[in-house]
Amino acid sequence: MGMVTVRFHPLDEVGNDRLKYAVIAAWEDGGWLFCRHRRRETWEMPGGHREPGETILQAARRELWEETGVTEAAFTPVSLYSVFGADGPGQTAPNYGMLYLARVLRRGPLPRSEMAEVRVLPVSGGDVAPALPLPNTYPLIQPLLWERAMEAYAAGAGRSPAE
Repeated sequence: MGMVTVRFHPLDEVGNDRLKYAVIAAWEDGGWLFCRHRRRETWEMPGGHREPGETILQAARRELWEETGVTEAAFTPVSLYSVFGADGPGQTAPNYGMLYLARVLRRGPLPRSEMAEVRVLPVSGGDVAPALPLPNTYPLIQPLLWERAMEAYAAGAGRSPAE
């Protein structure tokens, strides 16, 4: 794989119709949620592709439920991001996504899906996690998204009940 470039953009720089992915840093009392796909040994932040007809927020809610069992959460958009180079040498334009913080209000059992398990990364002495659990499924992308989400959370984003 060649060079992968991740960039962050203002929330209004790209229209909702161009957003392809939603990635969520999900806080549940005591720690951050991570999930593991049943075909992999690596961990990732919940997220995935937007389906036809969904807004990016609807995609974020669906992916968070499918991958962690969260049935209710308060979402705060953190940043638009773009990824270029992850699709291989033929990629001609970046893929855009939305990074969210989510405060989990209710989590049920993990639905039957591609995910094998959910883990809470506990945080002691503060509520910002220092690093992603390793190994990470997307080591060229998710650590950068994680760092951006933790900066926003430390600055107070995603802590109020507002959607």
